[in-house]
Amino acid sequence: MKFTQLALAAGIAVATTPAVATEAFDKCAAAASSQYEPGYEHIGRDSAGIDISAALDACRAALAEDPASLQLKAWLGRVYDTAKDLTNALPLLEEAAAGGIPLAQSLYGDILIVGEEVTMDPSRGNELLQLAADAGFAPAMNSLGLSYDYGDGVERNPETALHYYRRAAMFGLPRAATNTGLMFLEGLGTDPDPVAASAWLQRAAEGGDARGAYNLGKLHEDGTLSDPPDYAVAARLYQQASDAGYPLASLALGYLVQHGYGITADPAWAARLYQHAADHGIAQAQLNLGMLYEDGNGVPRDLARARMLYRQAADNGLSDGAANLGLLYLGHAGEAPDYAKALFFTERAADAGNPVALNNLGYIYENGLGVTVNEVKALDYYQHAAELGYKPGADNAARLEEARMLPQPEGPTPAPGPKIYPRGKIDN
Repeated sequence: MKFTQLALAAGIAVATTPAVATEAFDKCAAAASSQYEPGYEHIGRDSAGIDISAALDACRAALAEDPASLQLKAWLGRVYDTAKDLTNALPLLEEAAAGGIPLAQSLYGDILIVGEEVTMDPSRGNELLQLAADAGFAPAMNSLGLSYDYGDGVERNPETALHYYRRAAMFGLPRAATNTGLMFLEGLGTDPDPVAASAWLQRAAEGGDARGAYNLGKLHEDGTLSDPPDYAVAARLYQQASDAGYPLASLALGYLVQHGYGITADPAWAARLYQHAADHGIAQAQLNLGMLYEDGNGVPRDLARARMLYRQAADNGLSDGAANLGLLYLGHAGEAPDYAKALFFTERAADAGNPVALNNLGYIYENGLGVTVNEVKALDYYQHAAELGYKPGADNAARLEEARMLPQPEGPTPAPGPKIYPRGKIDN
């Protein structure tokens, strides 16, 4: 259902608490208020902490007792929004936003910018965020920072984005501290400063923000903060973020656990971590888990499952998945080869510029595996792989160039390149 927004009043926030707070009002406040609303710092909660059923009961009862309360409408709208019930949330948030409730202005502003089940209006959405930010509501400041960061409904301005991120972080919003840290890390709106970035990310991690803990872990793992890298600290931070359900952290921790960097090696645990990230569509985790199943490392060997995971990784844009799938169909793992499928997936990865696949495509054409032998094509593929820095491609190109000038040796040529087990992570 589409909703057309009301002509919202662009005034200042109004008093939201009734003259006499009733027991029903207090129950709704305890169930649905935000800790960033003035006066509710000690009882408010993040939306993830709302007990939707209990909050709906409490706030419906309170609103039935005081149908004119805009504050109650804002809280009930927040509960419906958390429950993904925008049909019921939108009218309540729209009315409360028009009446000057910062919580509703922030929520409804975000909805207008995204345009979910309502006519998209980023300009008006940012106006509402500005009102809520000026009233001191930290989530609105962070959302306004995002608008300026990405140029969503306003002209992109990293300096202004950083201003609002940092202001929201100073008001205690952990995710804003993460955004502030990343701006310092990337040099957006300020000079690059990894020390300042780590301080903001530490603040975010201590506030329970999983993305902050993950990004701080990356700084410890890649050696930005220490030489040599501190894998043990990285593992602890990844563990914190993974326990909070952040899939990129599960991937990162899985890699450290698999190889025993800063933590006891445990391939079975690594497989569980990869599975969590893979279930959230993280292509690198799908690839890594596929290799564990191909090798029987920490899990029972299962080539059918490995093929499925490689295909998922490939379909999610990771050419390494297609390259590994091509190797499986070449019979690399001991199964009967399927040269047509091997060619299809190897070409798919090679077309994406994957050096291992380019080398393997050279191997296919040099040996006539499902194709007519074509040493010219093979040499071209080997050289392309070499140009991308893949040493086996350079070795094969040199060998083939020499072989074409000498009598052909008996026996098969060297095997294709190994399956790919890259260290790379996906950035958030």
